[in-house]
Amino acid sequence: MKVCHLTSVHQYNDIRISIKECKSLVDSGYNVTLIAPNTKETDFQGIKVHGLTNFSKSKVKRIRNFTKKVFQAAINVDADIYHFHDPELIPVGLKLKRRGKKVVYDVHEDVPRQILTKYWIPKLLRRLLSVIFEKYENKSSKKFDALVTATPFIDNRFDKIGCKTINVNNYPKLNELHSPSSELPKDIAVSYIGGITKSRGIEIIVSGMENVKGSLFLAGNFSNNQLYESISNYNGWSNVNYLGQIDRNKVKEVLSKSVAGLVLFDPSPNHINAQPNKMFEYMSAGIPVIASNFPLWKEIIEENNCGICVDPLNVNQVAEAIQWVTDNPTQAKQMGMNGREAIEKYYNWEQESEKLLDLYNNL
Repeated sequence: MKVCHLTSVHQYNDIRISIKECKSLVDSGYNVTLIAPNTKETDFQGIKVHGLTNFSKSKVKRIRNFTKKVFQAAINVDADIYHFHDPELIPVGLKLKRRGKKVVYDVHEDVPRQILTKYWIPKLLRRLLSVIFEKYENKSSKKFDALVTATPFIDNRFDKIGCKTINVNNYPKLNELHSPSSELPKDIAVSYIGGITKSRGIEIIVSGMENVKGSLFLAGNFSNNQLYESISNYNGWSNVNYLGQIDRNKVKEVLSKSVAGLVLFDPSPNHINAQPNKMFEYMSAGIPVIASNFPLWKEIIEENNCGICVDPLNVNQVAEAIQWVTDNPTQAKQMGMNGREAIEKYYNWEQESEKLLDLYNNL
């Protein structure tokens, strides 16, 4: 069966889209094409990647013009099932449905709540746009053959309005980030790996490092140059080892040397009910998690005794938690082992992929 995944935003080697979903389909015998922006035609782990060039840096122009390219490329593939990953591609999905195709919408984020925190949208317009988009997304989603949702919260939202949904959590692969030996030497360092923004706590994290006897491995891209310039002038920056964007092998190496991983998102509406990949990736690597004290996150971390939850807006609590894991290596190591055990039992892609394959078999 011929399958075509579509994205106008993500890279061709995106972890959820390519390394997890598309690769699982390829391994199960599906003929998989991925249409993605700004890459060359290539074969990536058995996935046929069809790259489209998008020169526009404007979000509005991308939505208006680039999605037309995606639709035309999708038609040329002539697949049996189309699976798209970005809300701006909803019109493309509807057009494909009108052509009699099976269409799956992969909902990565709770977009209406996410809109409320978009800095590039004028603040006075955010709530209105959030309401308008939610009505549009709800109405459109009922027309698709299935929705694949990345969290239970998103799944429940669409299930309540009568959509056919399946929750496929973005949990890590069992062996991708785990170093077999638990006796590898550790640096006196914690890690944050991912997109670097104010809303993901970079100001609080670096401020907290000023009062910690240890260092921070910081990996990822800053959201803009102004934020980098600002943060690099903080006193705590002297305890930061900034690595820039790193590949997955380097991620594994960095986590193996860390005593804990940080995920300290601020309490905005789109964060509170999210399940950040990095939280589970830290657990997968066998290190404790220092996380925001949101109810959902506390439930996972405290029930599995695999980390510490703190107020993400309280610099002192963040610093004290970091200092505790560096001062108590035996207890921190046990927390890391507990997290790894939870990954092996509950929170792994190998189990989640079975849900995706069942959906495709039913389609």
